[in-house]
Formats: sequence, C-alpha cells, structure tokens
Amino acid sequence: MSQFTPLISPVQEEPVPEVARGASWKAFFVETLQTIVLALVLFVGINAFTARIRVDGHSMEPSFHHNDYVIVWRLAYRVGEIERGDVVVFPYPNNPEEDYIKRVVGLPGDVVAIQEGQLLVNGVAVDEPYLAEPMWRNFPEVVVPDGSVFVMGDNRNDSSDSRRWGPLSIEDILGKAVFVYWPPGDIKLVPHIWPEASAGGSD
Repeated sequence: MSQFTPLISPVQEEPVPEVARGASWKAFFVETLQTIVLALVLFVGINAFTARIRVDGHSMEPSFHHNDYVIVWRLAYRVGEIERGDVVVFPYPNNPEEDYIKRVVGLPGDVVAIQEGQLLVNGVAVDEPYLAEPMWRNFPEVVVPDGSVFVMGDNRNDSSDSRRWGPLSIEDILGKAVFVYWPPGDIKLVPHIWPEASAGGSD
C-alpha cells in the first residue's frame, strides 16, 4: 500500500533567539520604569501646587457638604491677591492639626459687623446668596487688622469662625478652594461669589 506524501510540509516555529528575548524584557523594564518615574514627577508636581482636603462638618452648607473632597490651589495668593468671597483653607487657630474651610468676608482695613441678620462691610449691607439661612445673632463692628482677613462659614448659625476666634492671618492660609472632585454628585468648580456693587471699601 502506497504512503501518501503531503505536498506541503508543516511549518515549524523557529525558536526565538535568547538575545531577542532579553531585549524584549529589557525594553519592557525600561518602559515600566519610565512610567513610574513620570507618575512620581507628576505626583510631586501636583502636590507642590495643590492640596486635597475633606470637608468635615456642615459649617459651609449649602456651598460644601460634609465629606466633600476639595482641591486647594496653594499658589493662589503668591500669584494673585486675596478677595472678598474667596473660599480659603487654613489650620484651625486653636488646633493647627485640623484644617478649616471658610469664606473671606473682610479684607485688611474693612469694618465688619452683623446687624439684624445682615452682614455689613464698611457700613454697606452685603447680599449673600450662598447663605444656608438668615443669621440669628448680631456681631459688633470690628476692624480687620493689617495682614489679616475676616472669615465666616456659609452656615452662619453653625460655624466656628472669626466671630469666635478673631481675624485670620493671611500668612496662615494654605490656599484657595478651587474644585470639588468627590463625590460625583458634588463635582464642580468653586465659584467666586461676591456682590462687589453692594459692599465698597478697601480693595
């Protein structure tokens, strides 16, 4: 009985040379190392210019909620001037281990007061659309010292702020809140809200 001989011989895979295998692993290692180094550089760079804080409590309702995560721009007041309406982050004066977030309502030289539930800056009533509710308590006139700002929470009736522990030194400010990145339902840029037309005074 005759044996059939195939016209095409099966293709045999040639072994990959050891040099090629070594070069492949070396390229993979170099690319991985480059990725790690780039990630570290980006991480260090981002942390040099920004910070991330978690809002703890309800003193900034409704603008910020408990457990909101916020990006803080560290260089805000190295490249620009602080303004009324800015939301700033700083170590709590009575416990520097704890960070606070509040809104600037008075600049150096401003006269700040609360009368009949209304914020007055330099004797002019300020319309504050971001407040949680009308303020219950009055606050006597105070002149903001040089190098300091007057800060308050947007939830004025439940906030530990400059009314309790005094003006905040500008040097102690860590930065300006610029972006809420968590939770997804609260993601937003932090708007600058201040009715300049209603509150005159020093700028």
